[in-house]
Amino acid sequence: MPAPLNLVASSPALPAEADVVIIGGGIIGCFTAYYLAKRGVKVALIEKGLIGAEQSSRNWGWCRQQNRDARELPMATKSLDLWEQFTAETGEETGFNRCGLLYLSDNEEEIATWAKWGVFAGEVGVETYMLTTEQTAERGRATGRSWRGGVYSPTDGSADPSLAAPAVARAIMKAGGTVHQNCAVRGLETEGGRLSGVITEHGPIRTRSAVLAAGAWASSFCHQYGIRFPQATIRQSAVRIAPGDNQHIPPAIHTDKISMTRRTDGAYNLSISGYGRVDPTPQFFRFSTQFLPMFLRRWRKLAPGGLEGVRSGHETLSRWRLDRPTPMEHMRILDPTPDPRAVRLLRERADSLMPELATRPITHKWAGYVDSTPDGVPGIGEIESLPGLVLAAGFSGHGFGIGPGAGHMIADMVSGATPLVDPKPYHPSRFSKSAWGKVAEF
Repeated sequence: MPAPLNLVASSPALPAEADVVIIGGGIIGCFTAYYLAKRGVKVALIEKGLIGAEQSSRNWGWCRQQNRDARELPMATKSLDLWEQFTAETGEETGFNRCGLLYLSDNEEEIATWAKWGVFAGEVGVETYMLTTEQTAERGRATGRSWRGGVYSPTDGSADPSLAAPAVARAIMKAGGTVHQNCAVRGLETEGGRLSGVITEHGPIRTRSAVLAAGAWASSFCHQYGIRFPQATIRQSAVRIAPGDNQHIPPAIHTDKISMTRRTDGAYNLSISGYGRVDPTPQFFRFSTQFLPMFLRRWRKLAPGGLEGVRSGHETLSRWRLDRPTPMEHMRILDPTPDPRAVRLLRERADSLMPELATRPITHKWAGYVDSTPDGVPGIGEIESLPGLVLAAGFSGHGFGIGPGAGHMIADMVSGATPLVDPKPYHPSRFSKSAWGKVAEF
């Protein structure tokens, strides 16, 4: 079975006009639309498939500050409060819980990296604790073994990816916005060099402002308008094992071999950090030099994939017409095949790490395309060559946890309010200024 997902009903009719159109119904698009609707902005959220059906329901669900890039950390900190506020404001359940995140390791280099980050965290007021051998033995006692060291971040937590985006979509409609599923955005209209409308498969929407929160599809969409946005996707696999007695198992635990997250029903999602398949596509080859440093750093966990990425169509370099079906209509939901080797490793490593899980069957297995930028930080900002269009993509596997903060900041930018956090470090123009092989500098 694929990744679990709650379904949500669509609004009855597509509006003829809107103040803002959000392209993409993942967690970023949903929270952006929610914060706009709360302010009385007439907003329409357009999704080619189902709300949250791609990477927003296929991720770990971690909502963390721990080990964040310094540029993302302010947004991550704000997001933790916003996750709590959202439930209090709306009554909608996202499964968010500050359960604490536990990291265990036997790798001295990794432990040293965590310690270095911990010093930085203390300087910016983030609560995180390096664990001694004795403390890791206590917190990781369910593993039945000792560890050289670890980290515990008590104020971090997780939300349930199967619940979150649909919950936000319902809140959008309660606040006066509209949500439209199975409605692909084919393209944009301009007037005087500025955005003037969004063309969907079901008709046009007049608007002066749109947010492209299209996840793995963002770069190919940008390509239609001569906008160069470097983006690459990795196919990563995950499984869910059946609920059981979780008395001794931490709710969220990461090791180099496997990471585990408890879900609201007591089941556990299992994944391997960074482990995935690289499916070659035209877009992959186009941006390969910019991503080569990242691939070289991760080569031990990456393996060549197959033609599934080409068949999916999300990384095409072809141009499509506005009066004919686009690749988004041929592939409503990216639902790639799980890697059998990854599934086998997940089973073996889970049973080894937590022997009491060995009796629990796998109930779901799935894969998703994690979209990344060359420096692992999202591209968020208005496109200089197309005023009125704001890009919000390339969240590099970090987007779910910072979804509320990113959505709030984007809504601020679009509505002219003071941004929740400084948006300048995220602007996509940095990718045109960065040299080959270097992380973009600000």
